[in-house]
Amino acid sequence: MNIRHTIIASTALLALAACGSGKKADDANANAAGFDAANVSAPATAAPAVSAAQTFANTAAASDAFEIATSQLALTNGSAASVKSYARKMIDAHTASTAKLKTAAAGATPAVTPDPTLTPDQQQKVDQLKALNGKAFDEAYITEQTAGHQQTLDALKAYAATGDTPTLKAFAAGLVPTVTAHLNMAKGLKA
Repeated sequence: MNIRHTIIASTALLALAACGSGKKADDANANAAGFDAANVSAPATAAPAVSAAQTFANTAAASDAFEIATSQLALTNGSAASVKSYARKMIDAHTASTAKLKTAAAGATPAVTPDPTLTPDQQQKVDQLKALNGKAFDEAYITEQTAGHQQTLDALKAYAATGDTPTLKAFAAGLVPTVTAHLNMAKGLKA
């Protein structure tokens, strides 16, 4: 992969980071979704290079985990029927997306194992949403869903165009219509 593709893929993956990537959490007291990026310690030596395919898979997995976690909160903390209906759709869709990602990643050469650990930014957003209820929650949830789906859409399009692993490129391209629909739905939500 040439430097241009590396830069484009890296940029796309950073954009997708808003919908998720990160390092494994060490904390045994991780929240119910299994994520606590605040307790990740820096390695003593330089970590081995992570492939673009692995980075993309981790980012996509964390994106799904973030959407599921925030949508589960919407079912309990939200008040608008439209928000709760959207949240149910997001839980179903992102659970299915995770299954498709695992299949695509397993078909990669070499095989990739997606890591769904939330980024510190994602964990902070989940924690902020946990503290909200009713209309305040609905407004914050809609904002996060709109921003996250836009970033994910941009990153999927970029990886589909320049990714280095055929199975993951196909996965990314296949998700573009779904994420576009989710984004349009989020934009239409009212608190």
